[in-house]
Parts: sequence; C-alpha cells; structure tokens
Amino acid sequence: MQRQHAPNRADVVGSFLRPDAIKQARVKFASGEIDAQQLRAVEDEAIRHVVEQQCACGLQVVTDGEFRRAWWHFDFFDGLQGVERYDSNQGIQFNGVQTKAHGVRVTGKLGFGSHPMLDDFRYLQSVSGNAQPKMTIPSPSVLHFRGGRKDIDATVYPDLDVYFDDLAQTWRDAIYAFYNAGCRNLQLDDTVWAYLCSDDQRRQIRERGDDPDQLARTYARVLNKALEGKPDDLTIGLHVCRGNFRSTWISEGGYEPVAEILFGTVNVDAFFLEYDNDRSGDFAPLRFVRPGKQQVVLGLITTKSGELENPEGVKARLEEAAKYVAKEQICLSPQCGFASTEEGNALTEAQQWDKVRLVTQIASEVW
Repeated sequence: MQRQHAPNRADVVGSFLRPDAIKQARVKFASGEIDAQQLRAVEDEAIRHVVEQQCACGLQVVTDGEFRRAWWHFDFFDGLQGVERYDSNQGIQFNGVQTKAHGVRVTGKLGFGSHPMLDDFRYLQSVSGNAQPKMTIPSPSVLHFRGGRKDIDATVYPDLDVYFDDLAQTWRDAIYAFYNAGCRNLQLDDTVWAYLCSDDQRRQIRERGDDPDQLARTYARVLNKALEGKPDDLTIGLHVCRGNFRSTWISEGGYEPVAEILFGTVNVDAFFLEYDNDRSGDFAPLRFVRPGKQQVVLGLITTKSGELENPEGVKARLEEAAKYVAKEQICLSPQCGFASTEEGNALTEAQQWDKVRLVTQIASEVW
C-alpha cells in the first residue's frame, strides 16, 4: 500500500518539557527585565536544541516543542480575529487539580488573518535540517466546546450555523496559510472528541442544553469543511486527547460512542489516539477506520510518568490493534505531549527523551 499521507512509523504529538532557560526568560519578560525580542532569541536557541535532540533520538519528524506557548490552545486562539481571552471564575478542572483561570470568547467575526504562529513555523522549518517540521494547532471544535453558546456574542452570531461556517472557513484559511508558509505536516489537537466518549462529560453537556451526539455530527462537518480541497502533499493529523495537565486528565472512556462518526467520516490523514491506559478503552472502535485511507498513530507510551514501558508489551498491543485495522496503517507515538501547558508533566527531561527513544526503537523493530 502506498503511504502518501502517512506520518512516520515513529512520531510525536508535539510538546516537550520547557527547559530552564525558557522558564527564566519568561519570568524576566513578565517583570520587564527583557523585551519580546530578547525572549524570542532565548526561545530560538531552545527550539534549535530541541530539534537536535529529537533527531538524535531517531525521529524523522520534529516540532518546536510548543516552546513559545504557555498553553497548547489559548496561545493560538489569541492570534485569531474575533477572539479574546478573559479571566474566568475558575480554571479547567482536571483530576484533582485546576489550571489557571482563563477562557476565550468570540466577540467579533472569526478570521485567521496574519497569525503570528506562521512565523513560528517558518523558524522551525529553518532549523529542522533533513527532518520534516510539524506544526501543531488546536482543532476548531475546541474553540466552540468549552464555553458553547454563552461565549459567542449573539449580536455577532445570532445564528450558530453561520458561526460554524465561519469556524470552518477560519481553519481552512489556517491550513492554506501554513501550507503556503511551507508546512506539509499539520496536526490538529482535540480534547472534545474524548469528552464525547465520557459518560460524565456527556451528562454535563446535556445539562447545559446540548446534545453530545449532535455536537459530534457538527464537529465532523466543521472539520470536513475545513479540510475541503486541501493540497495532496499536505498531511493533516487529528490528535484526540483526554486532557494532559501536570500528569492528570479530565475525561475517560473508550472511543466507541464517537468511533463511527470520527473514524468513519472525518477526512484527516491520520488519527493520533491515546491508548496508554484503561481509560482509553479497547481497540475495537478502530474497526471503523477506513481501510487503506488513513493512518492510526497509537499512543501506547505514556507521557504522564517517567516509568518506561516494556517493549514486548507494546509490541503485543500493536498486534492486538492489528486485529481491527491493518498493520500497514498503524504507527506509534507517545500518548500526548510532555507539556501541554508550560508547567509540564511529572517526569524529568532525561525520562522524556528515554520515552522518545523507546518509540523509535520499537518502531524500527516492528516495521
């Protein structure tokens, strides 16, 4: 089978633990000791180094570690037209811990505009050498889901159908803007599909007046509209995450409630799926992945702890997954990033790179 749109057999989700140099520079920037240009110079050097580390671990695709961001999603939303960040009453509730109290709302017509992350990608491309640079941005459904109707100005969007059309067009514009900047590997990060798999989250969705099954259909339509006519040489992956903040999570539940819609109808090239523990369920939902059409990147290596997985156990799980989707369509990665927010997960940088090397080692032995 020709793998025109496949990610590498060994891949990564995107974020890495922030080095001390960046943490210190951010403190100095916040206090006014250094300016934005000086902060960016520190980030540039750290990104150059993290690319070298990824290559040294055997990866053929590299990211900037999301080193310029504090959050995996808010920093991208900040650069969109019609979106503003605000201080919310409380942070996002994870298992036993809350994030900082931030939210985003739509106050004007949505648009991509001249987004600052285009320059972030250009820099990554300039230091990626022979590796393929991958850009990561949140999925469009993430902008809608957290606040829903209450965080969308009704005077701007009295009709939510118009809002969803503009949401899709904004991401379509983003896809083409990154492509024109040289990007050939773009990943959309999405926690919402995992929420739609959670009994508790589905209950909360109903309590706020939404239908979780209808939301799934709406988000699939938005994604597919954003993907319409994308260039053939651009790979777009969708990472489904159950939450990743300081090694904790939000949702649990297997993919079955959304599998037919997500795997059967959403036209991305690859699904990056968390499968590092029992919260993710079994592999049976993968039966809906279309034969020969898409890759399934199994996140069998956890980023939530530093303990290394048994390679033979990982290989056995790959074989188990191959009962539901062809082995030629399967790849391997960590289950999520190592630092979806600047705080990072509860492991060391050395343990992080041991995990990445384990991914490339297993992939080289299996494929």
